Amino acid sequence: MSNDAATGTPTLDGPQQEPPAHGLGASLPPADARAKTEGTFPYAADLWAEGLLWAAILRSPHPHARIVSIDTAAAAEMPGVRAVVTHEDVPGDSAYGRRIADRPVFASEVVRHHGEAIAAVAADHPDTARLAAAAIAVEYEVLDPVTDPEKAFAAEPLHPDGNLIRHIPLRYGDPDITGEVVVEGLYRIGRQDPAPIGAEAGLAVPRPDGGVEIYTASTDPHTDRDLAAACFGLEPDRVKIVVTGVPGATGDREDPGFQIPLGLLALRTGCPVKLAATREESFLGHAHRHPTLLRYRHHADAEGRLVKVEAQILLDAGAYADASSESLAAAVAFACGPYVVPHAFIEGWAVRTNNPPSGHVRGEGAMQVCAAYEGQMDKLAAKLSVEPAELRLRNVLATGDILPTSQTVTCPAPVAELLRSVRDFPLPPLPKDTPEAAWLLPGGPEGAGEPGAVRRGVGYALGMVHMLGAEGADEVSTATVKVHDGVATVICAAVETGQGFATLARQIVQETLGIEEVHVASVDTDQPPAGPAAHGRHTWVSGGAVERAAKMVRTQLLQPLAHKFGMSTELLQITDGKITSYDGVLSTTVTEAMDGKELWATAQCRPHPTEPLDASGQGDAFVGLAFCAIRAVVDVDIELGSVRVVEMAVAQDVGRVLNPAQLATRIEAGVTQGIGTALTENLRTTRGVVRRPDLTGYALPTSLDAPDIRIVKLVEERDVVAPFGAKPASAAPVVTSPAAVASAVRAATGRPISRLPIRPQAAVAAAPSGS
Repeated sequence: MSNDAATGTPTLDGPQQEPPAHGLGASLPPADARAKTEGTFPYAADLWAEGLLWAAILRSPHPHARIVSIDTAAAAEMPGVRAVVTHEDVPGDSAYGRRIADRPVFASEVVRHHGEAIAAVAADHPDTARLAAAAIAVEYEVLDPVTDPEKAFAAEPLHPDGNLIRHIPLRYGDPDITGEVVVEGLYRIGRQDPAPIGAEAGLAVPRPDGGVEIYTASTDPHTDRDLAAACFGLEPDRVKIVVTGVPGATGDREDPGFQIPLGLLALRTGCPVKLAATREESFLGHAHRHPTLLRYRHHADAEGRLVKVEAQILLDAGAYADASSESLAAAVAFACGPYVVPHAFIEGWAVRTNNPPSGHVRGEGAMQVCAAYEGQMDKLAAKLSVEPAELRLRNVLATGDILPTSQTVTCPAPVAELLRSVRDFPLPPLPKDTPEAAWLLPGGPEGAGEPGAVRRGVGYALGMVHMLGAEGADEVSTATVKVHDGVATVICAAVETGQGFATLARQIVQETLGIEEVHVASVDTDQPPAGPAAHGRHTWVSGGAVERAAKMVRTQLLQPLAHKFGMSTELLQITDGKITSYDGVLSTTVTEAMDGKELWATAQCRPHPTEPLDASGQGDAFVGLAFCAIRAVVDVDIELGSVRVVEMAVAQDVGRVLNPAQLATRIEAGVTQGIGTALTENLRTTRGVVRRPDLTGYALPTSLDAPDIRIVKLVEERDVVAPFGAKPASAAPVVTSPAAVASAVRAATGRPISRLPIRPQAAVAAAPSGS
């Protein structure tokens, strides 16, 4: 696919064909699109139950303190308060964690970050619950927080497991080799918040058997159930997670820190309990992107071909481990980017601090290193007086090349094609110096800048992400497809988080069975597990399970007809609800062939296994890779430092386009999220205390900040080991776009731009005349 130069709309290369009305390749709209657009779609915050109580959580005002005492008497005695729970009331495991169980349900002896949960209250009115939480008297002995991750190595242990979560020393090639040209850089990446559209909410309902049902926007319900059950002291089958509508998720929905207190209160009171977090509670309670410090040294020959890359990568995990081990693995493995590097020596660490917890956010690890290695490529291009795009082309990866982890790139890797596509795409016109075009200036029509101070810059970036889990993660999903009375139903615990799985599942069944009306059942933990919604895994693993189940139903449907007419099922095809044979002898509808029967099948999909990185950072750790190239065009007011992103030209390795409209939307959303990383988004702290945890203090990009996004090329080179051959869509542009924007600002200002988000003072510079 390519793109219409005027509109940026993806178009097919070659002869144009009418897109299918349904099935794979169709721009099938989401079934819930109208309800969400009209505001009638039910989210967790909209749920209600008879006898409902409201929950509130007391959080620490300190990033590091010893708890001397907790007095809940005043809160418990308030009229309308039904329960107050602390660490003493947790009947099971006192701590939880998806990878390492190091995060307490409620702090008991020590507070390790600002906003850590201390206690929770259930009351008959939300205001009463909040007042009661505020009435809990906690005596703290305030301690000096450890907020600098570089000082965490020598600091007193913040946790019994110590401050070092993981260290990966990657060793590849000859450590003594050097290049003719050497460039160095120090880069810092800020703390990005997932900032979901809807803050966390949930409803917990006690069950007659002593268990509990929790209705919430979980993206990994079976893991959430197991963690909650362990803390409740219950068997997993007595805890049920029912997934409500997910109001956007880029990783933040994986934190069960809101769900477990809610379930405890429901079990304690015997009543339904609802929690609807404020925006401040949301900022303080969930995980963020890892702030990262990166030191790089690139060696190249006189022609600009990379010889060796040396790097040190330090991830600030905040108070608890969460996904830091996996994030570090991605950062170290992709530290050299989609380039051929014969020698690489990378040191990576993830450490605990008293900063807010870090966790899974789309493109974790890969985004931070992309900003750094692309900064290095710009420095190298400048030192060699080579065009930045040309320098990158001399070094790009291709299928068959070897990563610094010693893993061979066996999947399609059309990196050079992607880069050439964005390089050769026509540049946008310069804005005219007229009052009508004032809104095109950085800062908009009310800005204080002058047109003469505006410089235009063009920058490039190449990014890569891995698909599915890594380092030996057991990726498996189960799906059931049922057909009755001409209607198909898909049952799969893959959560629709906005990535389009529910729509894809409908398309798969339409394609395989020729049935237009397909429903996807709501998700709960009574269904077999499907795993978390991350790294494109539901497109691959859950979509693969749906396809296998649908094909099994197809065989059940066609076998009687094939037997009757003395032919194999391979000689029959289903198109638009009709079954026909290759010779035209057989022609009937799917409904007629069903003859009132109900057919169903259950199937699993499990990709090929991976392995953990060894002691020197080597191993086949990733199932597959996806690549992206972006050219950014920016206008910078070099007197004020304000930046306007004019255009982002995107070329992406997608494997196969399954839903053109949905794919374009996901790419555009990923690019916009990356622009926020580059220019505005940074959850600021002062000695560990979050400053202004709200949407006035945390600047998200809006529609006014979104540039023209041109999808220049979508390379459809299918990955043969993936169902449908498709690759992840949104993570790659999230990873690549911040680096592209930074590259363009460098080009406009001549400044190094080594920190994200880019601060105005970093973009203030004199530019060469005529730029």
